[in-house]
Amino acid sequence: MTSPYDMSEDMPVYVISVAASLSGMHPQTLRGYERVGLVTPRRSAGGGRRYSMRDILALREIQRLSQEEGINLNGIKRILDLERDLQHARLLAAQLHSEVAQLRAELESTRAVAARLAHLRRAPADPAAALVPVRTTIASATLWHAGPQAAKAAPEGSPAPDDHSVTSESTSE
Repeated sequence: MTSPYDMSEDMPVYVISVAASLSGMHPQTLRGYERVGLVTPRRSAGGGRRYSMRDILALREIQRLSQEEGINLNGIKRILDLERDLQHARLLAAQLHSEVAQLRAELESTRAVAARLAHLRRAPADPAAALVPVRTTIASATLWHAGPQAAKAAPEGSPAPDDHSVTSESTSE
């Protein structure tokens, strides 16, 4: 929902009189359908029935099946249960299809790595064909020798005139 005024099909907002009017039935008929389990409205804090748009659409379908198709309430309940099961099965099938696609991609990646490892294992020992690329570095060392003038001008904590210090720098090729 993008704003507080948008409603989903499952939001229970309609009281029984409004739901009965929207579905073209008497409120007592809705109560009867609830008793046999054809529709299950949610309840408000005070215990009143609240129907969603999905409930109203189900009530219209129940009325159509009953009046136009001549199906009794037990048959309608069975049809609605089977439709719910079918919807759940389709959802599960879509999820499984997605998981299979992901597993196929992972399998393909694993096969590519296995093929590369097999190729490297058969290849002669060549540093250019290493399993893990290694960065080569060149270390350079600079020897500093502080003379008598530098000792007088050197700040506190710097090497004494006779001390020798070595620094190294690493550079990448």
